[in-house]
Amino acid sequence: MVKYCSAPKDNANTARAKGSDLRVHFKNTWQVADVLRGMPFVKAQKYLEDVMEHKRCIPYHRFSHAAGRTPQAKEFGLTQGRWPRKSVELFQNLLKNAESNADQKGLEVKDLKLSHVVVQRAQKIRRRTYRAHGRIGAYMASPCHVEMFLEKRDATVPKPTAQALRQGRVKPPAHKRFGDRAHRCTYK
Repeated sequence: MVKYCSAPKDNANTARAKGSDLRVHFKNTWQVADVLRGMPFVKAQKYLEDVMEHKRCIPYHRFSHAAGRTPQAKEFGLTQGRWPRKSVELFQNLLKNAESNADQKGLEVKDLKLSHVVVQRAQKIRRRTYRAHGRIGAYMASPCHVEMFLEKRDATVPKPTAQALRQGRVKPPAHKRFGDRAHRCTYK
């Protein structure tokens, strides 16, 4: 049995996929996972295909010091983005694996969403590079572990009616309940 860092809410309606010690950069893979988390399965597949064709980008907002700017990142309200080919290919393969696991369980692929996507640092791969004056420097790779859950999407919740709001079944917002006192600090 493979260990996961989290357990699904409903095991019968969940398909899982995992990769350990994968030879892809942790920082790039983390960015891809952050975008895909919560996406419907079909939409995630299409998005990754668009990234491979450079039609859309992966937005960089955490490990983004040296990432270049692109207008494609405006879609996410950011300016920096890249097209990390190796990380995207990894996620395409993991999605394919999770899809076949879902088929094995008898789940409809169009009803699934990526509920749990986690990227963790793996043990560094140590190599050496030769420097001036006979010194040796570290030359390390940063691999990662990736895991994901495909869960059945919940039914959409309807918007409350005006009658339900009038009858007090839905809590009104704070500024309507408290008026002018809503944003005052009560601490002394």
